[in-house]
Amino acid sequence: MDLHQPLQTRRSEHCSCLNKLSLMPVTWDIYLPTSLSPIPRVLRNVTDKFEPGSWVISLGTTQIARFANGSVVLAMEETKVLSTVASAKGDGVLDFLPLTVDYQEKQFAQGVIPTTFMRREGAPKERELLCGRIIDRPIRPLFPPGFYHEVQVTAYALSSDGKQDPDVMAANATSAALMLSDIPWGGPIGVIRIGRIDGQFLINPSMAELNLSDLNLVYACTREKTLMMDVQAREISENDLKSALRLAHLEAVKYLEPQLSLAAKAGKKKKEYKLSMISNVTLEKVKALAEAPIEAVFTDPSYGKFERGEALDKITQDVKKVLAEECDEESLKVLPKAVDTVRKGVVRKRIIEKELRVDGRHLDEVRPLYCESGNLPILHGSSLFSRGDTQVLCTVTLGAPGDAQRLDSLVGPSTKRFMLHYSFPPFSINEVGKRGGLNRREIGHGTLAEKALLAVLPPEEDFPYTVRVNSEVMASDGSTSMATVCGGSMALMDAGIPLREHVAGVSVGLVTEADPSTGVVKDYRILTDILGLEDHLGDMDFKIAGTRKGVTAIQLDIKPAGIPLEIICECLEPALRGRLHILDHMEREINSPRTQEDRNSPRLANMKFSNDSLRRLIGPQGATKRKFEQETGARISVSDGTLTIHAKNHTIMDKAQDMVEFLIGREIEVGGIYKGIVSSIKEYGAFVDFNGGQQGLLHISELSHDPVSRVSDVVSVGQKLSLMCIGQDVRGNIKLSLKATSPLKEGKSSDIQGFSPPVKPPSNVWASVGALSNLDCEFEESLAKEDENQETPTSLSPPSILIRSVAECEEEEGSSKMGEELEVDTGSVTSRKEKVLEPGSKSKKIPHLKTAKEFGLPFATSFSSHKKDSASNSQATGKSNKGAKEKDRDGMGTSARSLKLGDKLVGKVHQIRAHGLVLDLGGGVHGMYKFKAIGRRDFEVGEALQVECSSFSTKGIPVMDLLEDA
Repeated sequence: MDLHQPLQTRRSEHCSCLNKLSLMPVTWDIYLPTSLSPIPRVLRNVTDKFEPGSWVISLGTTQIARFANGSVVLAMEETKVLSTVASAKGDGVLDFLPLTVDYQEKQFAQGVIPTTFMRREGAPKERELLCGRIIDRPIRPLFPPGFYHEVQVTAYALSSDGKQDPDVMAANATSAALMLSDIPWGGPIGVIRIGRIDGQFLINPSMAELNLSDLNLVYACTREKTLMMDVQAREISENDLKSALRLAHLEAVKYLEPQLSLAAKAGKKKKEYKLSMISNVTLEKVKALAEAPIEAVFTDPSYGKFERGEALDKITQDVKKVLAEECDEESLKVLPKAVDTVRKGVVRKRIIEKELRVDGRHLDEVRPLYCESGNLPILHGSSLFSRGDTQVLCTVTLGAPGDAQRLDSLVGPSTKRFMLHYSFPPFSINEVGKRGGLNRREIGHGTLAEKALLAVLPPEEDFPYTVRVNSEVMASDGSTSMATVCGGSMALMDAGIPLREHVAGVSVGLVTEADPSTGVVKDYRILTDILGLEDHLGDMDFKIAGTRKGVTAIQLDIKPAGIPLEIICECLEPALRGRLHILDHMEREINSPRTQEDRNSPRLANMKFSNDSLRRLIGPQGATKRKFEQETGARISVSDGTLTIHAKNHTIMDKAQDMVEFLIGREIEVGGIYKGIVSSIKEYGAFVDFNGGQQGLLHISELSHDPVSRVSDVVSVGQKLSLMCIGQDVRGNIKLSLKATSPLKEGKSSDIQGFSPPVKPPSNVWASVGALSNLDCEFEESLAKEDENQETPTSLSPPSILIRSVAECEEEEGSSKMGEELEVDTGSVTSRKEKVLEPGSKSKKIPHLKTAKEFGLPFATSFSSHKKDSASNSQATGKSNKGAKEKDRDGMGTSARSLKLGDKLVGKVHQIRAHGLVLDLGGGVHGMYKFKAIGRRDFEVGEALQVECSSFSTKGIPVMDLLEDA
């Protein structure tokens, strides 16, 4: 097609071409119009497969992102990552490499719609920034010196099955994309992850395996040199770490050949870019003017950071004046870079030849240390850590489990309960700056310190708090991230968190002398605890954190195009010595977690309740929960039958627990102290609401150690009291005591008869209503009395508490037409109530013996045969069993009124107890049978037995004998 033809002619020819193509299958490599240029080779589908470890990895080009300078898709099973690179077309006019790496995890990769309001991804998350740093750090040193053209790397997670972390895959895909592009770059590189489970190293472990691993090592290298290292470990020893690094290097180089093969098949020819290099003439001129005064500044160790900086700036201005007088415009353009090159040469030469550092220290010497913990006592935990001019303030805040950070990433946990936030304000280096959003450097430094401290935190089941550490850099002169590790460890102990031991960190630097032509290292010096200037002018920043037992976190960044692995391994020894030196100082300041009893520290309580009780606490639409939190100041959360209370201090926690106890209640124990509110007052005592709406009876005899004539003299309706549970009366009411909670006056002995508060609460906890019948409780008491000289049963079922409301008691009291005498069983203490007849009648006190029904028992007592009480007994029994029909005594049932001594009947085994049986005698009547010393014990529930009524217990329970044993 001739592009110079008229438009209409070109359209007709184009349509005819399309019609011809539509008649046959279309394959872009074959059926191309002959007049069009062929598609570049980079757009062809070229794929290589290889197997590092136990995984099959696919690496190749696709039709995706065809306009990018280089694009590669890397797949491992169902996880696929796309990486693209692009470069600016103009000349590089900056004095640095503007490399941007963006890694994105969009929710479509796991088939999920974002939960944000706009239903789309927002600003980059912390994980995305960290993955971008994993890609950036190993590729940056391999760009040629003087290459200052803008380069942008964009990596996507196209799909994720959750088995593999896409970060390492994205780094390898980026290396391959740079190899395919026309950008000058000294790759390829291999990036790999190493784990360890039970002492066995794993190549590219899955996410499930990483959860069990005590090592998470990300390693990047060229064929011969190390480029980057990122480690999170659980106190791995230096020797084991060296073994892991050597294995990682051997496995990482397996990624190089597939990339070289792919570049040979589909790569572009490298483009000639203009490099911004300083001419030798300019460099020699600046060196002649500035080298001597610069060396004088670095020779004087009395200079501080800012004094040294001001002196160096003055030297630059002096050189600038000389060049301006000579009108050397070319040298003036690159003056800052030239002066910096001279500084670098002076410092490195002094270190290599004389082993002299800028501040006069030895190569393995740590700067002076200052540690202080608890400097902000109102906070949960705080510390101040200084190493030389570097100073960091760390604080700790404890929160509830619900305060954990929610993560929205493709892989890994959904929440994070330990957070370390690192902040680098501009004033820390005496600069003016604007505080913005998430900063890559701050995120990276904070995550490194977080990894270092995470290894010594107690497990979540032992310490369920959410923990946030804030690190505020107060002054910076090198290695603020390692200072954060030290300060954070002390602040955590100051907060009372039971760390296994302290964690400290130190940064190790390196200065090398290499052959300019081959890059082979001829000589080198390792520097412990580097200054900011030594970091800038040196070759390496090797941050190593750990305990006395081993390493917990590492981050390695280098400036040259790789460092031999053996030099990296050698740096571990001086780092260990420096770390132990710092740990000695930290332990002298604080060597164990502080106790929190006297401090304004938060409290966390976990309490188990039934789901019904928790629903009652939350209330309709959370209304009760909101009211609870407003009144107490505590926060509560519910999960799997567990109530978690989080309070700022012990005062709020006590208030919250009291309210929970009042709203829900807890299992009642004899001797337990409970808080309640007086709901009503009677002549014989007061009814108290307590323990989640339950009611108890505070008898007049339990109000005070002194005699009390009227209940209202001591308590009033609505009054809040702390009461002790002392038992249960025969009515089923819980017996409470006020005097048991107050100390006895001198010279008096306890007048609480029948009960003495236990030194330790009994393990037999009272169960909820409905678990057992009242008869079972009475039967257990009866058996205990009869067998008091025998061996105690191995297991006792917990007695239940039948709680009668005030209304039920009043109704029962008013059911009798005659005056009655109330007799309450409190051991040997008995109080009597005398009821006066109506006005106009003859005043007469009539004693009234309680019927079995009034005792809450479904059977007649031994007094029921008295004709004098038969009428009242009849009324009481008829009231509770209205319309019930009595069965024949010779059949399967009987009635409460008709049962007499010597009656023979058939009973069914209702329950089998430790010392006897509970028998169902029919008609709602139960009796008990005590096992004989020599006799049958192999009974079954529901078995019918021929029994005879032999006696009644003191509480009116019929005691039966087996006819076959008679």
